Amino acid sequence: MTAAAAFELAQVNIARLKAPLDSPQLKDFVDALDPVNADADAADGFVWRLQDDSGDATDVPVFGDSWLIINMSVWQDTDALTAYMYQGRHREMLARRREWFDRVQEAMVAMWWVPAGHRPTVAEAESRLLHLRTHGPTPYAFTLRTSFPPQGATPLLGEVPEGLGCSV
Repeated sequence: MTAAAAFELAQVNIARLKAPLDSPQLKDFVDALDPVNADADAADGFVWRLQDDSGDATDVPVFGDSWLIINMSVWQDTDALTAYMYQGRHREMLARRREWFDRVQEAMVAMWWVPAGHRPTVAEAESRLLHLRTHGPTPYAFTLRTSFPPQGATPLLGEVPEGLGCSV
């Protein structure tokens, strides 16, 4: 087994809702959840995603704040994640995110490597986000713009389409 195959990429992103999930303002977002999640489930390199009994993670608490929602998944690598993120329905959702979510200055997206087969917890994701907010990108928690290979090393600077990435 190669070093890369021994690891998978975990990602978390959280967002602060502008309105309740059952509001007319968020109807398009809520209606798109199942198709976008199905696209992820079928994407090359997809491994796992956090979900509750409804099939998404909108009811999973994060940071004890009922206005935050979480998305967490595991992918083979950053290439698989970015290929999914920046095409199709997911790209359309990214383009409309300001309609549904507040703009927040602190990091709301983090990535980190996990041993193959590991499924991260919400507490683990919260820890990674807090670390990224405090220390910036490191092998412990990083962004697409400044990522690290498995087991840490020299950062890899990635290209993120303008206006779609995390500002960190």
